[in-house]
Amino acid sequence: MLWEEVAHAYDLDGKHVIVSNEELASVQPRKTRTIDIESFLDLAELDPIHFDHPYYLVPAGESEGTLRAYRLLVEAMDRAERVALGRLVMRTKEYLVAVRVREGALALTTMLFHDEIRSSDAIETGGEKPTRKTLENALAIVEELSTDWDPESYTDCYRERLKSVIDRKRKGSRIKAPKPERQPAPAPDLMAALQRTLDRVREGGDARTAREAAEDGGDGRDELQRLDRQELYRRAQEAGVPGRSKMSKDELVEALRSDE
Repeated sequence: MLWEEVAHAYDLDGKHVIVSNEELASVQPRKTRTIDIESFLDLAELDPIHFDHPYYLVPAGESEGTLRAYRLLVEAMDRAERVALGRLVMRTKEYLVAVRVREGALALTTMLFHDEIRSSDAIETGGEKPTRKTLENALAIVEELSTDWDPESYTDCYRERLKSVIDRKRKGSRIKAPKPERQPAPAPDLMAALQRTLDRVREGGDARTAREAAEDGGDGRDELQRLDRQELYRRAQEAGVPGRSKMSKDELVEALRSDE
């Protein structure tokens, strides 16, 4: 088969409509070097499921006028606390994009159109409605595991392990495959699984607490500042600190210090 004999077709319930290259070219988006802004809205209104790939926008040139216009847009959008929605043609595809201010620069995120997102209607979410006691237990565990968002606390574990292997190999070490780990027995239900996770977190937090206290020479005030929010919340529970569920990490530290 020759390349010239390959054709494009659109499926319509088993019937195919042949579309020529000329007909495809007639609907190609017009290539531009601009982003057409259509509206502004609050970031909280955008469902993250629509977000695709992030980019940074930079001034198109180094002239004084270009830099001034870029800075003006950054300042205006930052003060308005709005996200710009627009359209961008990249290569041969038109994208819906969101532009917002991030750390003093303009960040652009390509977005999925509504018909590119699968509906959840076909997902079975059945089962009996949980009892009040079960729901309260689940909420308590979720609260125990709640913490402040810190992106630097999350790393690519595979990449870190790979870097370690490369470094050891560079130093002449022999790399051996680890022995297969024994899989833990599955939890009998969701509550048991959540409780098991919570126990592991608490054990890890207690171990860190003991080590850091020893390094600090027993200074509990410095120790509190180093703890994550879930461990601080657990201590606040034990101390009976009122209003702890709505406190930030710093507020929990202050409350625990006042209780000492």
